[in-house]
Amino acid sequence: MQVPIDSVIVPERVRKDLGDLQPLMDSLKRVGQLHPIRVTPTYELISGHRRLTAAGNLGWKTIDAEIVAGLDETRRLEMELEENIYRKDFTPDEVLEGWKRLDALKHPTVGRRIRKAIGRFFGRLAFWKRRARKAEAELAEAKKDDAPAAELPAPAAPEAEPAAGDSDESLGV
Repeated sequence: MQVPIDSVIVPERVRKDLGDLQPLMDSLKRVGQLHPIRVTPTYELISGHRRLTAAGNLGWKTIDAEIVAGLDETRRLEMELEENIYRKDFTPDEVLEGWKRLDALKHPTVGRRIRKAIGRFFGRLAFWKRRARKAEAELAEAKKDDAPAAELPAPAAPEAEPAAGDSDESLGV
């Protein structure tokens, strides 16, 4: 749920130095808030002090929060510590690998773009082949429904009418 940033009460925290918030602010601008802060029903902050401060610095009026009820002071402090102690940052090699993969997705090589284009072409081709087969089947079914049940004899030719100006005498009657 969204809560007003200026309504969140920040009690005494274990972390005194919030560090450089600019990278977090850049991330919030780029991809938004990925994890909610946690607050009590009276909006007392449990965890997410850096996110709260960074969002406020960006001028956000509200922030995504999870309300956690029924906590005593001991449990709130445990949650604050757990949030910050056992989180493991990426190793430098993992960061490098992640950035390489992201760069490849954002800037595909010519070969990869060609393979994607060929894949799209064959996907469309398969789509139109399926449509053609379906249309042929529907046409065959329609022809079956329109076929006569049994051949009826052709109607007899009508007798000829006398031409205009012909009289009975000229016809030999």
